[in-house]
Amino acid sequence: MSERISPVAGTGPEEGVPETDQALEAFPLVAPRSAGRSAWRELVRAPWTAKLGLVIILAYVFAALFAPVLTPYGESQIVAAEFEPWSSEFLLGTDNLGRDMLTRLLYGARNTIGIAALTTLLAFVIGGAAGLLAATLGGWVDQTLARVVDVMMAIPQLIFALLLLTIFGTAVPVLIAIIAVLDSTRVFRLTRAVAANVAVLDFVEAARIRGEGVGWIMFREILPNILPPLVAEFGLRFCFVFLFISALSFLGLGIQPPTADWGSMVRDNATLISYGDITPLLPAAAIAVLTVGVNFVVDWFLHKTSGLRDEH
Repeated sequence: MSERISPVAGTGPEEGVPETDQALEAFPLVAPRSAGRSAWRELVRAPWTAKLGLVIILAYVFAALFAPVLTPYGESQIVAAEFEPWSSEFLLGTDNLGRDMLTRLLYGARNTIGIAALTTLLAFVIGGAAGLLAATLGGWVDQTLARVVDVMMAIPQLIFALLLLTIFGTAVPVLIAIIAVLDSTRVFRLTRAVAANVAVLDFVEAARIRGEGVGWIMFREILPNILPPLVAEFGLRFCFVFLFISALSFLGLGIQPPTADWGSMVRDNATLISYGDITPLLPAAAIAVLTVGVNFVVDWFLHKTSGLRDEH
């Protein structure tokens, strides 16, 4: 297409500058604002459950990021006798070693949520790439990867994780790697299923005929068209990984002391329940509230991407 140049200086586009170039230069300045306004409108129209979920998630992220600022004590600092009651000095009392419970809860948000997020991200990198590869290539590659995943999923995940952690240790990098590999099997199955439906469409076949490589087809043709279910699955898998890490910590094979973790905090202070003290339930409540908040947001996202309309 030929580009039209304005013949009169000062009355139109700058002299000697194509109008198409000026339009391209102006477009990036407008598009982000339009996208931001559209996202804000969607957020305003969101149901109260989605807004509540977003508030919960933002509150947890704030607590995780600013834990050292929000409390005067250190993560593992012993500040009083063990099992001190709630008071103006220790708002939630102290734990079995005399550490401030509120401080441990805030640092627990940083450790538990951060490790769960990294683990989920790694699981999606492994499982998502393997699922895309299986759906794109098919044949023996697809069958081999699918059978390996079937064998791994045949063993109960908790038992498998306990076995591997006993063998390789409970260091945080090992914990992240083991849980990510085990959880990537679920990501693989979803990615393979949704990608297989896209891989047979005409535009993918056209890319193959053009001679595009496997990487191009996987990440430029198929992946953009399966992102909504994967994003929703990321939220759900984060909840499962979050609960799984807390369960391992409760059993003594997750995040190790003196690092604050909600699962181990429930175990360390469980004896207080016998005396009618609800302090051990606070870490459990923190786990439950975050899980509910993430599920609220995931449900709203699935509803928006499904194309369904609200009935009024």
